[in-house]
Amino acid sequence: MSGYHKRDWETFPMDRIKRVDRPTTIIDAAKVQRVRERDGGFMKAASGDYGPVLQREFRRFVPKHPLSGSLSWMRNAMKPLLDGMAADHEAPLPKDPAALSRHIKENAYFLRADAVGICELPRYAVYSHRIDFYNPTAGEQVIELPYKYAIAVLIDQDYRTSRAYTGSDWISNAMSMLSYTTSGFIAIILADYIRRLGYPAKAHYAPFYDVVLPPILLMAGLGEMSRIGDSVLHPFLGARFKGAVVTTNLPLLPDKPIDFGLQDFCAKCKKCARECPSGAISDGGKEIHNGYEKWPVDVRKCTAMRVGNQKGSGCGTCIKVCPWSKPYTPFHRAVGWAMRHSGLARSLAIWGDDLMGYGKPHYEDKWWPDLEDVGGVLQIPARRQSKKPWIGDEE
Repeated sequence: MSGYHKRDWETFPMDRIKRVDRPTTIIDAAKVQRVRERDGGFMKAASGDYGPVLQREFRRFVPKHPLSGSLSWMRNAMKPLLDGMAADHEAPLPKDPAALSRHIKENAYFLRADAVGICELPRYAVYSHRIDFYNPTAGEQVIELPYKYAIAVLIDQDYRTSRAYTGSDWISNAMSMLSYTTSGFIAIILADYIRRLGYPAKAHYAPFYDVVLPPILLMAGLGEMSRIGDSVLHPFLGARFKGAVVTTNLPLLPDKPIDFGLQDFCAKCKKCARECPSGAISDGGKEIHNGYEKWPVDVRKCTAMRVGNQKGSGCGTCIKVCPWSKPYTPFHRAVGWAMRHSGLARSLAIWGDDLMGYGKPHYEDKWWPDLEDVGGVLQIPARRQSKKPWIGDEE
């Protein structure tokens, strides 16, 4: 990232964010039931629950663009490295959980993570059953994770690219795959390192999660629940990230949840609901679902847009238009500070975001070609959201 070598030991000043004893989202742990991986939108599309068209498109909606296809190929190639045996003897390290937590975070930042948090692994954050992402009819397996702690790693999807695209064009899935693959790469190395220290550890990244990511991010102090469905927003990255997790029994010191005013902000803003091309995001109030208080989202509509999009590869419109998904510049740091501390500033920021034209594509920054794999042949897509050329295109 820009300014990497000028940073402190953490990429962002998370020590300035208010810490609280419990997440700002109500979670009744006694009422939360573990969910099956099969219940997710992508798995329902893959299994045919949303009809034959989305089941067919599920197989191609990522690799139909060559860059996202390349990234997903690498993501899939790393799967055999998720787990392994711990060394027979523990390394001669201090037993101080605070020191070990700092050390593990430093390792993650050394590997180029953008944000890292630690929590005790909530049992309800573990899927009850796993299913083969690419063969959903093969049956389910019961999941049990004998780990006490979870280390969450976040990777920025790249603001410059986010600024240039529409939110749902041909680079959209590549942005997701970049973060999925990179966070998975870091998690795999981190888990292997911990096993070499003599402690069990397992990596989890999309689409090979054994855990549900949002509650882990909440408990690890990496964000608050937002209006964007089940998405957690980071105070400096907004929604512009994807994450991976390492579960382990290495003795660690958990972080506390955070409060940066997002519940008040999302209650007022509603920009993601307004701009969502599928109408999947609600502009109403929160609801209680499976022990969680959250804004509802129509998973089928969201999945249909992301998987069935014929004018691009995937969709990240909500990520692009979110007022928190801004670059880490002095101006936006100042605005972010005000938003974290003042309800009036949050209201003004919502108004100002539209006034300054944020959320619209800046095609002058477009660096990728619009390409679609059709039967193994790359073509200029028949349906494109923009006819603006990329660098070197003479159309």
